[in-house]
Amino acid sequence: MKPYLKVNEWRIIEEGFDPERNEVSESVFSIGNGYMGQRANFEEQYGGPSLQGSYMAGVYYPDKTRVGWWKNGYPEYFAKVLNSVNWIGIDVEIDGETLDLARCKTEDFVRTLDMREGTLSRSFTAVLPDGKRVRVESLRFVSVPYKEVGAIRYSVTPLDEPAELKLTPYLDADVVNKDSNYEEKFWDAIAQNAGLDYASVEVRTKKLDFRVASHMVYELAATGDEDQEFHVEADTHKREKFAGVTLSLRAEAGQSITLYKYAANVTSRDHLPEALADTARDLAEDARERGFDALLEAQREAWAEKWRDGDIAIEGDDKAQQAIRFNIFQLHQTYTGEDDRLNIGPKGFTGEKYGGSTYWDTEAYCLPFYLSTADQHVARNLLIYRYKHLEKAKENAAKLGFSKGALYPMVTMNGEECHNEWEITFEEIHRNGAIAYAIYNYVEYTGDTAYLGEYGFEVLAELSRFWEERVTYSERRGAYLILGVTGPNEYENNVNNNWYTNRMAAWTLEYTLEAANILKAENPEALEAVAERIGLTKAETDKWADISARMLLAEDPETGLFLQQDGFLDKEILPVAQLDRSNLPLNQKWSWDRILRSCYIKQADVLQGLFFLGDRYDLETKRRNFDFYEPITVHESSLSPCVHSILAGELGYTDKAYEMYLRTSRLDLDNYNNDTEDGCHTTSMAGTWMSVVHGFGGLRVRGGRLVLNPFSPDSWTSLSFKVGFRGARLKVTVSGGHTTVENEGPEAASLTLYGREIDLPAGESVSGERNPQAGAPDEAVEA
Repeated sequence: MKPYLKVNEWRIIEEGFDPERNEVSESVFSIGNGYMGQRANFEEQYGGPSLQGSYMAGVYYPDKTRVGWWKNGYPEYFAKVLNSVNWIGIDVEIDGETLDLARCKTEDFVRTLDMREGTLSRSFTAVLPDGKRVRVESLRFVSVPYKEVGAIRYSVTPLDEPAELKLTPYLDADVVNKDSNYEEKFWDAIAQNAGLDYASVEVRTKKLDFRVASHMVYELAATGDEDQEFHVEADTHKREKFAGVTLSLRAEAGQSITLYKYAANVTSRDHLPEALADTARDLAEDARERGFDALLEAQREAWAEKWRDGDIAIEGDDKAQQAIRFNIFQLHQTYTGEDDRLNIGPKGFTGEKYGGSTYWDTEAYCLPFYLSTADQHVARNLLIYRYKHLEKAKENAAKLGFSKGALYPMVTMNGEECHNEWEITFEEIHRNGAIAYAIYNYVEYTGDTAYLGEYGFEVLAELSRFWEERVTYSERRGAYLILGVTGPNEYENNVNNNWYTNRMAAWTLEYTLEAANILKAENPEALEAVAERIGLTKAETDKWADISARMLLAEDPETGLFLQQDGFLDKEILPVAQLDRSNLPLNQKWSWDRILRSCYIKQADVLQGLFFLGDRYDLETKRRNFDFYEPITVHESSLSPCVHSILAGELGYTDKAYEMYLRTSRLDLDNYNNDTEDGCHTTSMAGTWMSVVHGFGGLRVRGGRLVLNPFSPDSWTSLSFKVGFRGARLKVTVSGGHTTVENEGPEAASLTLYGREIDLPAGESVSGERNPQAGAPDEAVEA
């Protein structure tokens, strides 16, 4: 699909309606507030291709696993965030004709996502089958300050002659999940009610007894000639899981009839079940009393605050500017960090693929964004989420036959593994390394070593116990091996000694011992308490040190390459550039057998390890491996381009860094992977942020100091971004080879800018010049 969205710094704009791209637009134009999300479905009926989607955070269903061949250890279910009450619906009839863009012509169609204000608008002229022309304009948002409220302003204007209108705002919980394994509907009705000025529904899930109550109220207004009047007749409708009100009236030519719809959606996660209906009613009534304009102004103010602390400004490249703001916008819509029971699904609130569950994406890609752009407790809550699932992680390891230790799930809602592909469920165990790295990353960034005593060390110890039992000692090779795994590159399954998996396992064991030493020095009582609680022995920690020291990290003696797995160099190595473009994407064109035998890499694997552990490897080692692996990487995972962009920036490959940045940042806007209709790639959007701040900004943390080695592509006039660091709020502005860092306070910042150590007080700024000979952030030449 060719790119069709207009380039604009603050807006996503679609001009002209094409049913073939509607589901892509439904994903891209999605809105949310961390509590609920809504795909960009039309308010009125639409008979064309569409994925109706309204989602409530944390409300999920254990859909029975469906596989062709059941294997011992498979989870019984695949958890799915549920398609919930359709609260946006407004049926429209004009002189008895149903408004449906699949059945009529449209003129001047424009759909706009305003990222500065957090609103979705749409306008068009519909030419009905009988030739009548009607103008429709709508604006809606899910409120940030009032998280359980959504509001819609919907106007209909007959253009050529008077018309009899029927507007039916409604709530519909008789919905389905497109990804249901057995085409089952997941909701049972509790109640549905309608009066002349309201409608309400309440439903429960067939399993787990999650409950959702929705309440809708409305206002109606007419504009145009002030002498024109309108008379409204109201009629109620209800059936199981559905309630609505039909408003019948006559509109004169040129007279706009505007419906304001206010809906409140509440769940039993946050309210007592017996109070849900009353709570939803009170919230909806309160929204109506505040009024649409006041709610909209509060929405604008809330988003202005988010952008004030987290905007990235790029001058000289509108495509790059639009893209990074779109990525940041979707991240803010998905997760706020206020509820440690919640996490971040790969599609956020924009679609159903991956079930809305938690993957390793959170720890590997999302945590850095929240570390730098939000209060410290937000990132802490992401880690506490995993701590609360530690017992489940230990159960997951036991289910696969381990006597001790914790294996965190690849896919989960409640800590229990719920993925049903064997090569991922059983073999993609590198996710444990991401959990450990996130703990390290958090402590290193924030200096919050107290977290280790409260939560982190216990998690690290159980991860280390898992690795201790998972390795195999080879007398022949005199090393510890990890056999039968799938690394981040899912285009290789059941391989031995995946370098990334082995490296992160060895590093986890090493860091666990380091964390023990930190606690021994700073909080020995906490260390003793954890060790006693979990029965940790010196024999175990000695074993961890031995495994870490003697883990096989395969390296080709001739080339110095780290081997992605034992037999990787036995493959025919041909760069992607030599493939006919008709073969791409491989996952849609080649058989799985052919993919597995090929050299082609889905996403960063060895390079993922070099990014995580960048302080352990010199620039030449990174260059050698990047130059070999990147040309054979097809980037068919959304998580791939960002890592390559960051490493390319370190290596001075500015054009490649920019190419990979555009690919990750515009992945959904330009539908690179031909799959945006399933939802946006929300977790990779955090990787896009990293490609700017960690890549072009060169941000790292070393020894308690924030390291910055910024540069920008030649096409950018300037780049600026903000990061929080240990109480400081730093604005970094890069123009050419010159960088200014302003500390907008309130604490002083210890930083290293282009190799020069600086203690920057609150309210002050410092400048530096990039040395063209500077290398990676850990090897920068002092300015």
